[in-house]
Amino acid sequence: MRIAFLGLGAIGTPMAVHVAKQHQLAVWNRTGSKAAAFGAAHPCTVAATPREAAAGAEVVITCLPTSSDVDGLLDGPDGLLAGMARGTLFLDCTSGDPETTRKIGARLAPLGIDFADAPVSGGTNGAEAGTLTVMVGGTDAQFQRARPVLECFGRRVEHMGPLGAGHAMKAVNNALLAANMLALGEGLVALVKSGIPARKAVEVLNASSGRSFVSETLVPERVLTRLWPLTFRLALLDKDARIAAGFLAGQGVSGPVLHLTSELLRQAHAMLGEEADYLEPIRLIEQEAGVELHE
Repeated sequence: MRIAFLGLGAIGTPMAVHVAKQHQLAVWNRTGSKAAAFGAAHPCTVAATPREAAAGAEVVITCLPTSSDVDGLLDGPDGLLAGMARGTLFLDCTSGDPETTRKIGARLAPLGIDFADAPVSGGTNGAEAGTLTVMVGGTDAQFQRARPVLECFGRRVEHMGPLGAGHAMKAVNNALLAANMLALGEGLVALVKSGIPARKAVEVLNASSGRSFVSETLVPERVLTRLWPLTFRLALLDKDARIAAGFLAGQGVSGPVLHLTSELLRQAHAMLGEEADYLEPIRLIEQEAGVELHE
């Protein structure tokens, strides 16, 4: 199958690697050097423009920072709309917002282009292993058509509902990740300041009801070791939490916990900058308390 993949970031690159193993692939990236490096390492065509990538493709996949970025690729002589033919399946793996996604879908439907949102969860490790969870919004027919493609990099591919449902699910998921991270950071810092070793506290939490993915994996591997790898930008988690807060408001749910989470991420983002990793708000909690979480 001929597939175009646009967006070779930290998650998109390993996803595209898995696609290249099974399909005829064309890639495009805003930073052309990344696409060229990908093309040198994997069997694919490196496209100079979105139009060139989409030309002749049966499936187009985008994996970009925001829904606005996806929308921005559509128009113009070198845009996606100039390259996509009627009948193209367009899968957006961006962690986007439901409202913009539905607007894009409304534009594409009269053109005969099947558009579905398909954000992913599982981080860079899951992308590299091909074990991502994929949350799909669209019609049942679109889901059935998309599933074999998404299974190139997804272990669990779920149809969440109509267009936008996938992005709503992903935003809420990431807001809950953020809430877990912030709460765990506060709790562990207090325990360590009281004299309890960080590793012991984490081990006991992970054998108790307060455990989470953050306590079981992220903090032991990235915080207690003081490695702090850059895997997912705080700016993007901030964006996802804002989408979740807006989604809750749109559903008439007051959501004080997730709204507070979003505000705390906004503040941390402003303090730490655009390139900070999403776990780094824990550093701010440490600094305020005057302790470090370490082995």
